[in-house]
Amino acid sequence: MSRAAIRYAKAVLSLAQEKEATSTVQEDMKTIIATIATSAELKMLVNSPLIKSEVKLASLQAVFKDASALTKNLFATLVSNKRVSLLEEVAKQYSILYDQLNNTQVAKVTTAVPLSKQLEEKVLAKVKELTGNKATIENKVDASIIGGFILRVGDLQYNASVLHKLTSLKRELSN
Repeated sequence: MSRAAIRYAKAVLSLAQEKEATSTVQEDMKTIIATIATSAELKMLVNSPLIKSEVKLASLQAVFKDASALTKNLFATLVSNKRVSLLEEVAKQYSILYDQLNNTQVAKVTTAVPLSKQLEEKVLAKVKELTGNKATIENKVDASIIGGFILRVGDLQYNASVLHKLTSLKRELSN
C-alpha cells in the first residue's frame, strides 16, 4: 500500500465524517473495489498513461454514475493530481479505516463449501469473542482444503482444515 493512497483515504474519510456520509462513501468504495477487480478494461483505463485525464474522469463518472458527490470529488482530485491509478488502493484503504472507525473487522473464512447462515452466525460470534469487535464475513470457497475451515481476522489465522491436519500428520509420521 502506498502512503499516498492512505493519505487520500484519510482525507475522504475526514470529509465524509464532516458531512455524515461515511456509510454512503463506504458503499461507493465497495462498488469501486468490486468493479475494478472484475473489469480488466476499467483497470487498464485507470492505469494507462496514454489515456487523457479528461477521458479517465468522464469514464469514471459514467461507470460510477450513482456514486456520492464525495466519491466523484475523489475521482476529480485523483485525476487532477495524476494519481488516478491509486483509485483501487484508496478504496481499499478507506474500507479499512471505515471498519476501524466502527470497531468492525473483516473475517476471511475459507471453506470447502459455501457457509450456511447458521455457521456464519457461529463464526461471527467466535470472532466477537476472540477480538471484542464486530465482524463482517468474507467467504472464499476452496475445495482443496477438503473440509473444515481457515479463519483469518487481521493478523490472526486459525487453520482447522482437513488438509492442514493431514499435512501435520504426514509431517509427524515422517519424523
